[in-house]
Amino acid sequence: MQQNAYSECLLTEIAWEVCNQVGGIYTVIRSKVPTMREVWGDRYCLIGPYFHGKASAEFEPTDTYDDVFGQAVLLLRQKGVEVQYGHWLVSGKPKVVLLNPYSIYYKLGEIKYLLWEKHGISSPEGDDLLNQVVAFGYLAKEFLGCLDQVKEERKNIAHFHEWMTGTAIPDMRRDGQSSAIVFTTHATLLGRYLAMNDPGYMDHLPFYDWNKEAINFNIEPAVKIERSAAHGAHIFTTVSEVTAQECVHLLGRMPEMVLPNGLNIERFTAGHEHQNLHARYKDKIHQFITGHFFQSYSFDLDKTIYFFTSGRYEYKNKGFDLTLEALARLNWRLQQENTDVTVVMFFVTKQPYHSINPQVLHSRAVMEEIKDNCHSIVEQVEAKLFEETAASNDLKIPDLNKFVDDYWRLRLRRTLLSWKSNELPKIVTHNLVYDAQDEILNFLRTANLINNKHDKVKVVYHPDFITSTNPLFGLDYNQFVRGCHLGIFPSYYEPWGYTPLECMASGVPAVTSDLSGFGDYVLKNVPNNEDKGIYVVNRNYRGFHESAEQLSNKMYDFVHLSRKDRIIQRNKVESASEHFDWQNLGSYYDRTHRMAYDLIASL
Repeated sequence: MQQNAYSECLLTEIAWEVCNQVGGIYTVIRSKVPTMREVWGDRYCLIGPYFHGKASAEFEPTDTYDDVFGQAVLLLRQKGVEVQYGHWLVSGKPKVVLLNPYSIYYKLGEIKYLLWEKHGISSPEGDDLLNQVVAFGYLAKEFLGCLDQVKEERKNIAHFHEWMTGTAIPDMRRDGQSSAIVFTTHATLLGRYLAMNDPGYMDHLPFYDWNKEAINFNIEPAVKIERSAAHGAHIFTTVSEVTAQECVHLLGRMPEMVLPNGLNIERFTAGHEHQNLHARYKDKIHQFITGHFFQSYSFDLDKTIYFFTSGRYEYKNKGFDLTLEALARLNWRLQQENTDVTVVMFFVTKQPYHSINPQVLHSRAVMEEIKDNCHSIVEQVEAKLFEETAASNDLKIPDLNKFVDDYWRLRLRRTLLSWKSNELPKIVTHNLVYDAQDEILNFLRTANLINNKHDKVKVVYHPDFITSTNPLFGLDYNQFVRGCHLGIFPSYYEPWGYTPLECMASGVPAVTSDLSGFGDYVLKNVPNNEDKGIYVVNRNYRGFHESAEQLSNKMYDFVHLSRKDRIIQRNKVESASEHFDWQNLGSYYDRTHRMAYDLIASL
């Protein structure tokens, strides 16, 4: 009987990132949709905030309201709330309800007062995000109340993600709403701040006074919302064992379940083509490298290895500091052995900039002109060579030099002369707003890792995300990743970490750390991980320099792999990524939802 009732149960998933791409959780929610739809079908609906500018590109409204979610939308509209109902234009096209927080701003003062009166959560004036969050939480609770009125005997599981949805939960529990409540924190807000500011964060974790630290960082309202949601949920979950320890000390509750993040691996799958794609996109990166470096000096592109890192600019949390230290050591080591291999390291992150550096753009443009000149010369030589060879009465090969007009000789020479430079290639591709304060640049300058000709490790710092419209690469981000050889993400603080997983799905080996949720999961669940191209740097209870040396050694060993070994490893890492498909990891969500259902069914 209970099993039949569960098969009729509804699932509503509430997240700030539904039709609203503002962070990594957007990837979690979006990529999981096809698996959730396969399990829940039309009983599944997502709830998010409505911001017209963001939603318009990925939301399709409907004029059909004959299901329970549509009926609840109509009820809520009768209360004067702007509610949109339709489909999210992602794989699986799930139903979505979008709630406009601004449509309830006329009641914001009352809502904030009751939040303080009932739950002790203050929300000061002047914080627009906090105002949006409070209004959205109120609307989410109201919508689920309307759903209670129309769903009859069916149960509903309301799965909330992150503190931005959290104000609904204590109110729902206080008012006795019938939904089973699951709350997932993907990263404790306070943990992120502490890790950025305390070098001994992991060691000090058991000793923090959460309230004192929240006040110190001026995030007390958000932290209290997160704690209230964690304690108010029937089932509390997080994304990794690493973050679970944070939850115990900073939120005061041990999660009942860990929900590791997956990907829709099918979106990345290239089958037998992935080696060809690597070669094609690597050639595009070669073109960038030629334009960026060869006006100053050249090196053998066939013996060049491409490393990269990407993500938010969190110098310490993302492991940029450790990566730079390891690169400096690798550079010295490769110089000592006088290798003919060159390593180019790309830092791809987001920092304020004025414009792309004009010299970088100019060099790229002149290189394109040189390429066009060479192409024209080849066409001219080809035509004349064929004509003279065909007409020849002997077997002598004609003199190729006489086939090139003086015009093209002079034009090519002048273009080359205008291109060549005695300056070192730029470290950063853009003119940064805060150049003198930039920690990546300051390390590189101090370490003299500034793209000297004798450096075996070169650095390209690209302070913007890579897209297909980028004039420097002409690649989108996933194509750029496929063209590289190794992704490097030795995070100090990372509740999960999608970037190494995206590398795997693209057939690119990656480095992570045991302080990231992903790295911790790999060590516990993926046997022989290094053989499969997933390298884990030990940072837990290790000193900075010990971890830097370990990372440098892993880089060094990778550089010395043969081409054949790198091909084998790309095959293995792509195969290993199937472990992280939502078709497999979705089972953790299924167990959580059944646990929540059983809990309210027994009440």
